Amino acid sequence: MDAGDVLGLVSLLGAGLLAGEEITIRYGVRAPLARLDDQTHIRVRQALIRRLRVLVPAVYLATIVSAATTAIVDGTSGGLALRSAALVALVAWIAVTVGGTVPINSAALDWEPSAPPGDWRVRVDQWERLNSVRAWLAVAAFALLLVATALHVANGAAR
Repeated sequence: MDAGDVLGLVSLLGAGLLAGEEITIRYGVRAPLARLDDQTHIRVRQALIRRLRVLVPAVYLATIVSAATTAIVDGTSGGLALRSAALVALVAWIAVTVGGTVPINSAALDWEPSAPPGDWRVRVDQWERLNSVRAWLAVAAFALLLVATALHVANGAAR
């Protein structure tokens, strides 16, 4: 196992964690959170933002750096096109995050649960739509890196 293999596995692990986190928030947290009364909903949302605003960027950064480095180190062996497509999905994920969900999260941290802004539900709905895009971009990146890794292993075994 060389450095490219290790980096490929790190990127695969990171992409899997990112996809898992995004799918869990989208399909596991969204519906129960929506059923809560307004004050509780806002308090839980704020707690999630505080916790995940450290964890998710750490996973994302490790994933994109290792995926980009793997693409460079491995070159055309082991699915460069697939790794490149995964990188596009990861760049799109960060664009949606920085351009969409982060500003909403920042505003949400300032909401007073007992007196939220009048449009808070509209903002949450917008965040949810953006999160759906993020979830599927993360899943796409994971799937692409998974197939690229499988091709890399198959190419190595054929030698």
